[in-house]
Amino acid sequence: MSKAYLILENGKVFEGTSFGKVKKSVGEVVFNTGMVGYLETLTDKNNFGQIVVQTFPMIGNYGVITEDLQSEKATVNGYVVREICDKPSNFRCEGTLEDYLIKEDVAGICGIDTRALTRILREEGTMNGMITDCGDVTEAVLDEIKSFKIENPVKSVTSENKVASTPLSKTRVALLDFGTGKGVIDTFLHLDCEVHVFSADSKAEDILSINPDGVVISDGPGNPKDNSAAVSEIKKLMDKKIPMFGISLGHQLMALSQGADTFKLPYGHRGASGPCKNLETGVLSIITQNHGYCVVRENLPDCMEVSHENANDKTIEGLKYTNTPAFSCQFRPDAGTSPTGEKSLYVEFIELCKEVNFNAVK
Repeated sequence: MSKAYLILENGKVFEGTSFGKVKKSVGEVVFNTGMVGYLETLTDKNNFGQIVVQTFPMIGNYGVITEDLQSEKATVNGYVVREICDKPSNFRCEGTLEDYLIKEDVAGICGIDTRALTRILREEGTMNGMITDCGDVTEAVLDEIKSFKIENPVKSVTSENKVASTPLSKTRVALLDFGTGKGVIDTFLHLDCEVHVFSADSKAEDILSINPDGVVISDGPGNPKDNSAAVSEIKKLMDKKIPMFGISLGHQLMALSQGADTFKLPYGHRGASGPCKNLETGVLSIITQNHGYCVVRENLPDCMEVSHENANDKTIEGLKYTNTPAFSCQFRPDAGTSPTGEKSLYVEFIELCKEVNFNAVK
């Protein structure tokens, strides 16, 4: 292993050791507080263009497990850890994390004080950075770092139209894909749904042409306001009063389509231990989330009601609509019943589809 450096746009430098692909890489530096799930993080399309810092001190201890990957390729621009495990132990392990990063062309740096780095990002906010083999902070280097911008993130990660189903499929779901992982599709399949995946630039009439029981607006990367054309199509869908469910970016896009606003969080919510309160039941749950933007709570349009909020900073984690059969969440919904006994939002959505369609038949 050779020396490597992480240079932040504010001029601060962290010296460590290179692992993964040895190359220069620039990206938006964010931190993830998850203790596990590093494979999901590396292949989460929400992390497109980002250099991800893991706050948990050792990463790679269970190696690489193909089944846990959320997309076919790693989506991050770089990876930062305190300590990398080069001898993983797990009965499903198929290789080391470093070998995976080399294969996926991802630059990594280990051996740095990730706690100090995270404190900087919390206090000064998310910023750009560069992984490089040279620690000289020149004006040219800082200009290159500061000028970096994640371009066309949704277009880069959306999938082509496809259909997934099981022999027991009963509910037809149209999924508008802004960068979702296979976990969302697998969950709907497990719940006996026929899933029609549409690319992010699909028109409302194309989605409605399959006569879906409901429409899901998926999660994905980037600033929601960069998707104005998609917001217009989502508004058309919501005007049709068809059951709809938005997840993360989809939650933000649905809100924009109904007149709400969004803003960028200082350092985002990324991890598997966020406290979320259901305002209808009063139940507090621990949720998984990965987002840098939120819906503005002030002056929320009358057609929206806040259903969930972040217990730490009171930001909106869920919305319900009074003008159409739709709801959304900022977090990653659980697939099954939570330890608190709360019903999965996936199940709630399928029940909403059945209820609306039953009433339509009557």
